[in-house]
Parts: sequence; structure tokens; C-alpha cells
Amino acid sequence: MVKQSRVYLSPKLCLLLLMTFFSTMISICSFLAPFQVLYLQVELMEVSGVSLEFCMVVDSISMSFSTLVCVISSCVLWFSLSYMHSETFKSRFEWLVLGFVVSMILLIFIPNFLALLLGWDALGIISFLLVVYYQSPNVLTAGMLTAMVNRLGDVMLMMSLVLLTALGSWNLMFLTPVGEPVWVVMFALLAAMTKSAQFPFSSWLPAAMAAPTPVSALVHSSTLVTAGVYILIRFYSTFTLCYWFNTACLVIGTVTLLLAGIAANLEHDLKKVIALSTLSQLGVMMLALSSGLYNLALYHLYTHALFKALLFICAGSIIHTNGGVQDIRHLGNIWSQMPVTVTCFNLANLCLCGAPFLSGYYSKDLILETMLSLPMNFFMMIFIFFATGMTSGYALRLSLSTILGWKNSSPMYLNVDSSPQLTNPMIVLACVAIVGGVLFQDLLLLAPFDFLLPVPYKLLTTCVVFLGGWFSLLLWKCEPEKTPNMTMSKYYLSSMWFLQFLSTQSFVKGVMRNTLNMFKSLDYGWVGKIPSGSITLFTQSLTSQNQKTQAKYINTYVMLMFAASFSLMMFYWLVTYIIF
Repeated sequence: MVKQSRVYLSPKLCLLLLMTFFSTMISICSFLAPFQVLYLQVELMEVSGVSLEFCMVVDSISMSFSTLVCVISSCVLWFSLSYMHSETFKSRFEWLVLGFVVSMILLIFIPNFLALLLGWDALGIISFLLVVYYQSPNVLTAGMLTAMVNRLGDVMLMMSLVLLTALGSWNLMFLTPVGEPVWVVMFALLAAMTKSAQFPFSSWLPAAMAAPTPVSALVHSSTLVTAGVYILIRFYSTFTLCYWFNTACLVIGTVTLLLAGIAANLEHDLKKVIALSTLSQLGVMMLALSSGLYNLALYHLYTHALFKALLFICAGSIIHTNGGVQDIRHLGNIWSQMPVTVTCFNLANLCLCGAPFLSGYYSKDLILETMLSLPMNFFMMIFIFFATGMTSGYALRLSLSTILGWKNSSPMYLNVDSSPQLTNPMIVLACVAIVGGVLFQDLLLLAPFDFLLPVPYKLLTTCVVFLGGWFSLLLWKCEPEKTPNMTMSKYYLSSMWFLQFLSTQSFVKGVMRNTLNMFKSLDYGWVGKIPSGSITLFTQSLTSQNQKTQAKYINTYVMLMFAASFSLMMFYWLVTYIIF
């Protein structure tokens, strides 16, 4: 009889649970008084008329978002106690997760751009350390791409900070508009695009799936990728001082939603499909912002964070029990062996599709119906609803692969829901994902959203969801067992319109080619013709000769120094007392 090892609660998880409890209590109090805002400000110093302050804003938005982050972080860390039980550096991973949560909470509560930069920069650094946790060559490449894109966002945020210094305030919430802060808004929007992986900075998010699955469940559901959108929501009133801001959000969100939906339907890696689905839902949030519905964008951010964390955790459990296999073509017919995991997985998929009466339905359907009631470009609406149908298509494709597909994995692995530490976090997140839509609707949407839409428009969103699912079913039945040859058009669509190539190899190859030419011209050229060590001998002889010269005439140097000093003193005496 094999004795199973017990998994204990770590001190980091206990600390996260304590933070969750306190933030939940304060959130309840803030929602009972939704228009009460507590603003804490401590002036540290003043530089060139600009006061350096440490500020915190405690309101219903900051408290609810911090509660959501703590709940998801607690479930992810609880899940990782069993998932990463045999890892050598498990303690380092837990400390990094805890530091990541603290950085995100700093970002949530601080409205001052200078102090906000601490949490913003810490998110990028810790995310790089989490992505390169396994330290293989492919992982290091993905981590470098993630770090470089995030550093680009840091530079954009610093540029906004410099321009805000000229305006006399680093606090965007109380910025008095003197004209249009065009450059401040543009740099802040670019920074948010890099952090939230919006087009054309989308390639780092699928590459970051090389990180452990608990990292993906935390970083790529409710924290890092939502940080950029949260900044746009928090300072929306300031950003709309520029007339082009909503139009830019509309174009960026539509393009991101479209390219992510197409790439996800052609992808076979389980975690990358979920990452691309995250990318598409971030595009939906940008669409809500483009219509002026920042509260609906926040509403969808909350519901998406819940079911996306659940989706990543379930995917991690499936990959863990299948020996690390992530290809969905090898993960068929596991429902009978892992009923709890697959049930929660399909529940999260239905939330992603926007199935009626689940959390995704309340937020996504409300955003699309609101956009139908507003004046909108016809072609943009076609692209948006086409991408919405593709969302239900790849979500149903994942469900069909886990339930009805043929089992192609190795018979050496036993697929069972083995540990309660793996299934209990799924059940908690599944319950919250079911009731989260109704709960957040009553708390966040203070004013009722009533629309007078015609019946065809009202049913349009639901019909698009079912049509996308039906199309996915047809493709799933017709999909060949063997992978066909990769055509250029398929590679173009699956690589997010060559973004993966343009983000890495296109620039690196040119630099490496120039470096190779320089190496050949210098090392194999005139440098190679010089005898070995001749430059060193020449430098040594020149230095020794200089030392001898200086030692020989040391007395002369001292006499000249005294003579120069005496001459300067005499010149000063003559100018001061005789001439004047």
C-alpha cells in the first residue's frame, strides 16, 4: 500500500485568504454606499512646483477589483499546492505569486502616475520571472518577448509621466484640462495596449503560455492582461478629452477580436487557444469603452476573470493528468474519467460563449445590445458579430474535443480527478462564475439598461452564438486525423497575421546579419592581420615610458606649480590694489 503525501496550507495562502476576507468586508461596505469615495493623500516632497504625493483611492471599483484578485489568487495558489507539489522551487513560485498580487493591488488603489509606475513596473518584472520558471530555451525566448513588450509599455507610461509634469500634476483623476492632452493620452493608450496585448502588441500573450498553468490562470485572466484595460476604465473621463480616443478603442478592439478569433479556430494547443480567447475578450472590453460604456467594460472584466481563471485551472488539471500533453487532438473522451474537471471546463466554455443565464451572457450580451442601439459603422458591426460567432466556435471545439473526441493519449496515464486540492478550487470558481453575472450586475450597474430593440436585433446575439457553435461542429466532424500541409494562407491566419514573425525574427535576423558582417570584416580582416599581442606590447611600452618621464622631472613639475601659483597671486594683487 502506497502512502500518499499530504499537502498542507502554506503561509502565503493563509495570508491571501486573510486579505480576501478583509477586502470582501470593505467591498460590501463600499457597495452599501456606492457614491462615497475615500481619498487618502500624503505629500512627500515638492519638485519644480510639482508635489510628490502618495495617494490612494478607496471606492467601490477599487475594493471590488481587489477582492476579485484576492479570490482568484487564493484559488490559484490552493490549486498549485497539489499541481506543483513536486517542484523544487515551489517556495520561490509562491513568493512570486504573492508579490504579483501585491503589485496588482498597488496598481488598483493608486491614481498617481508616479506611484502607479511602481506597481506597473513590478507586474512586468514578476511576470517575466514567472514565465521563465521552467528555464528551458523555448521558455526563455517567450519570457524575453514578454519582457520586451512590457518594457515598451513602461517607456510609454514614463513618457506620459514626463508630459504630466509639464501640466503640473501626476494625478489623472483631478487633471484640469488645458486644451487636449493629446500626447499624454496617446502614450497612456499605447502603454495600456502593450499590457493588455492589443493589436499590434498581441504576440506576447500566446508565447507566455510557456509558464506553469497556475501562472496562466492568475496572470492571464485577472491581473496582468487586465491592467491596461483597468487603467483606461479608471481614467476614462480624462482620456475622453481627446475626441479620437473612442474611435481608436473601436478600431483596436475590433481588429484584436477578429484576429484572435480566427487564430483560435486554427490553433491546436489547449493553453494557446485559451490565451487567444483571453485576447478576444479584451477586445470586447475595448469595444465597450469605445461606446462610452466604461461600467460595462468593468462588468465584463469581472465576469471574464472568473470563468477564464476556471478555464485555465481545468486545462492545467487535464494537462497534468495526461503527462503534459497540450494538443487537443490527443485529449479526447476524458469526461468519463475526469467528470468534475470536464464539467467545470465545459461550464467555463459556456460562459465564454455567452450561453444564456451564465456570467458571460449577462455582460457580453449587454455590450453587444448596447452597441446595436448606438450609431455604429455597418462594417464594424459585421466584423464584431462575425468574431463573436467565432468565439462560440472555438469554445465548442474545445468542449467537443474533451467529451466526444477519440482518446489518442498514451495508455500509461490514468486520467482521474485524483486530489481534492485540484478539484476544490474548480468547484469554488465554478459556483462564483455561475452567480457572478447576476451578482455584479446588481452591484456595478446602478442605473438600469433598458433598450427598445426590434425582435430580430434582440435575438441577433443569441443566433450568432448558435450559428458559431453549429459551424464549429461541422468543422470538427470534417477535420482530418492527420495535420494537413501548412499553406501560406493558413499560416498567415494562425500566426495572427504574421504578428509572431514580425515581433521576433524580422528584427533579430537583420541585427544578427549585420553583427556577422562586422565580425567577418574586423576579426577576419585588419584585426586578424596584426600579430597576436602586438597592441598589448605597444600600450605597455608607451605607458612605461610615460611613467619614467614623469618620475624624472618630478622636481621640475613641483617648481612650475609653485611658480604658477605665485604668478596668479601677484596678478590678483595688482588688479585689486593698484589698478582699482
